[in-house]
Amino acid sequence: MAVKPKPTTASAATAAVLNGDHQVAAALLAAAGALRGHGDAVPVYGAPPPRPNRCLHRPHRPLPPLLPHPSRPPRRPSPLPPPRLTAGCGGRSHRGEGLLSSGALPLLSARSRSLPCSSARAQSACSAADAPLRLPTMRFLSTSSVSEDEEGGSPEQEAAGSSNPEDVGRVCAAIADVVAAGANLEAALSSLSPPLSEPLVLAVLDRFKHAHKPSHRFFRWAAASGGFAHTATTYCKMVHILGKARQFESMVALIQEMGSVGALCMDAFKIAIKSFAAAGEIKNAVGVFEMMRKHGVDDGVESFNCLLIALAQEGLGREARKVFDKLHDRYTLDLRSYTALMLAWCNAKNLVEAGRVWNEMLEKGMKPDAVVHNTMIEGLLRGQRRPEAVKMFELMKANGPAPNVWTYTMLIRDHCKRGKMDMAMRCFEQMQEAGMQPDVATYTCLLVGYGNAKRMDRVTAVLEEMTQKGCPPDGRTYNALIKLLTNRNMPDDAARIYKKMIKKGLEPTIHTYNMMMKSYFLGGRNYAMGCAVWEEMHRKGICPDVNSYTVFINGHIRHGRPEEACKYIEEMINKGMKAPQIDYNKFAADFSKAGKPDILYELAQKVKFAGNFDVSNVFHQWAERMKGRINRTVPNQTGNRMF
Repeated sequence: MAVKPKPTTASAATAAVLNGDHQVAAALLAAAGALRGHGDAVPVYGAPPPRPNRCLHRPHRPLPPLLPHPSRPPRRPSPLPPPRLTAGCGGRSHRGEGLLSSGALPLLSARSRSLPCSSARAQSACSAADAPLRLPTMRFLSTSSVSEDEEGGSPEQEAAGSSNPEDVGRVCAAIADVVAAGANLEAALSSLSPPLSEPLVLAVLDRFKHAHKPSHRFFRWAAASGGFAHTATTYCKMVHILGKARQFESMVALIQEMGSVGALCMDAFKIAIKSFAAAGEIKNAVGVFEMMRKHGVDDGVESFNCLLIALAQEGLGREARKVFDKLHDRYTLDLRSYTALMLAWCNAKNLVEAGRVWNEMLEKGMKPDAVVHNTMIEGLLRGQRRPEAVKMFELMKANGPAPNVWTYTMLIRDHCKRGKMDMAMRCFEQMQEAGMQPDVATYTCLLVGYGNAKRMDRVTAVLEEMTQKGCPPDGRTYNALIKLLTNRNMPDDAARIYKKMIKKGLEPTIHTYNMMMKSYFLGGRNYAMGCAVWEEMHRKGICPDVNSYTVFINGHIRHGRPEEACKYIEEMINKGMKAPQIDYNKFAADFSKAGKPDILYELAQKVKFAGNFDVSNVFHQWAERMKGRINRTVPNQTGNRMF
């Protein structure tokens, strides 16, 4: 076996107690090095002692920090540029009318087509992903072998790193206070008068990237304040925020504004295409593509491939086929064009059509490379056709192109998902015999597989080998460890892994905090520490998303704090987010007991006055459902019972 546990005391102790969850946690902690050099496991710093009885209403007191404050202020995370073609969970509704007209944008001048900032800096504005694990297709269709968020030296990140953390903190605190109080944001920012620059604007937009309302208002205020002009990079960042929130009218208007000020670039169109495709707005996505050609912002077949990949990432195989047949005569299609079309059918789990695209490639005289083979193998594995995937893998070894690291990793991941760890290790050994060095993704697959099988001695061995082979665990590995612990309702142990992650200099993602909050609120039933995770997330400059608010609000409802839950629901609405998926039954029942049976109607009215009619309808529907379920206790004026 390639991965063999060392005969250490920790491994022997772990192997001796495999059947208990607490022993599982101890092995994970020892493997990750969270206890190394710190003695025995101790609770997280500042955590309140466990109480013998569960109490719903606890006195208010300052929340303990999840981690002790360092001697120097923590490093602010660099603003993440908009992602490349990431798969979303948007609906598949097809709208008949598009938002885009044929003359929506002014024609570009020669100067605006070759802006110095739109070639390098604006290109980085739509390349990094927000998700902690990049989709496999990015390995297939990316132009570089290493993702930009792993390289970490993009021009935008360097620009954001040059911003003053104190100025960014003051601006973000002012925006947060205004959102919570419902005050005038523009007046608060004007009284603050921060020194505006591109790094500061990017940092603030990144802090509120999940809240399109305050970020858009800040963006507008920065342009109107004087002394600062938005660049192509800041425009692309705002376009991405609006597109991700599906505020398409505002997004299109902003692209029109880019054209009028000479800041229009290829990346803005790419972001719009991805946003429309993620929402199933196929006509609008094609409309943006046609607009690119009309206004001279066209990279030829690369622009066409961008449209195909955006559709492919959403599994829209039929729509991608129609676009392919309609527009393929305009360009000289390359191997990447056919690969994108095949990927669309594979993601739609239509392997028959994917096979036809493969045959079309051969008829055109194209020779499928390793990327094409990996795309087909991934589709076969997703379609539960493993024998055909293994057969193609064997043909690659026999006839070429030779399998690469990702080819082996896909097979290892599939074996681990099915619990076939012996077969996964056999594939891992073949990979090393072929002279290929496993990467972090390969080791993480093995780690998750052994963790789910509760073979913690092997988890220890995998982590030790990663360090020995010069492939130390990264953020994805630590997130996998945290997920293993939170799934077993061990939030304190997950917090220790988080502490080790911070000491290693790795930046946690929003998913890290969401997992820990959910484990504390639901599994550990520790209200104070769940709130501490929320505060830690804000101290690290992570913008809460809809999932964060949903977990946090559900935690308040579960622990009998409906008033605070209502406050954060209103904060979500003020940020322009959709209605959270919470326990409305208990939420309305708690308010009914407190003498406020019409709280959902009141929320519906508040949201309606704010102009968010979709969310208002959600609250009104829940109010109607709860109307007949809640016992209303309404005393008469004298306080005596009427019956």
